[in-house]
Amino acid sequence: MSTATLLISCPDQQGLVAKIANFIYANGGNIIHADQHTDLSAGLFLNRVEWELDGFNLPKDVIAPAFEAIAKPLDAQWSLSFSDQLPRLAIWVTKQDHCLLDLLWRQQAKELPAKIPLIMSNHQKLAAIAQQFNIDFHHIPITKETKIAQETKQLELLKQYDIDLVILAKYMQVLSPDFLSKFPKVINIHHSFLPAFAGAKPYHRAYDRGVKIIGATAHYVTQDLDEGPIIEQDVSRVSHRDNVQDLIRKGKDLERIVLSRAVRLHLQNRVLVYGNRTVVFA
Repeated sequence: MSTATLLISCPDQQGLVAKIANFIYANGGNIIHADQHTDLSAGLFLNRVEWELDGFNLPKDVIAPAFEAIAKPLDAQWSLSFSDQLPRLAIWVTKQDHCLLDLLWRQQAKELPAKIPLIMSNHQKLAAIAQQFNIDFHHIPITKETKIAQETKQLELLKQYDIDLVILAKYMQVLSPDFLSKFPKVINIHHSFLPAFAGAKPYHRAYDRGVKIIGATAHYVTQDLDEGPIIEQDVSRVSHRDNVQDLIRKGKDLERIVLSRAVRLHLQNRVLVYGNRTVVFA
């Protein structure tokens, strides 16, 4: 069953749910999921609605311009997606394989509705995994002196492979503001419960601080390091008996679960970003 999903945010006012639902009903659509949230402090209405395309009167290429006539007077930000159009993902890695393997296994098991044609890394270590899954692997080493030129190559590859979303699955490089201005659709996994322990070596800093809970955070990447809109988080208890390696081991389990959840939520069009926050219609 093919479906269409609409994500919309706009200034709050009366009758918004009725206007959106009536657009679908008037064109023969059957709504199978609808959810909304009002942020009173921001005065914003946020909505996700999904409906069956079978029996819908408008062809796919007509839905967006038809809805724009409703959205424009509402001063709305919105996006439209279709379940039978699979996004194309690029996974970027450095040397750690746990998040990469988890994503590949889940995609192979059809838990993630997407295609993964490209794996990119600044090291050669994980090339064999790409070969195992029959995915193209590109090694692009990066130094301070070569960063601008190498990011240009990365952007060219994203265009060549028609990539919709980049996933930083333990990619231990900071993306430049110039890169993000040209390709902003990036999800990262950070090995702490942000905003605690942003930046490098969070497990070591958590151990030094004597924390009782460690966490992982999946977020959209912005120009501010580890401060992008948060999609998913989770935590695990630790104790004084755990050393740094114990924290890293327990943290890896959290990292792969949190990242896979975030990617799935994004692919199912359940995440609506406004400002530096998200509403997740899970």
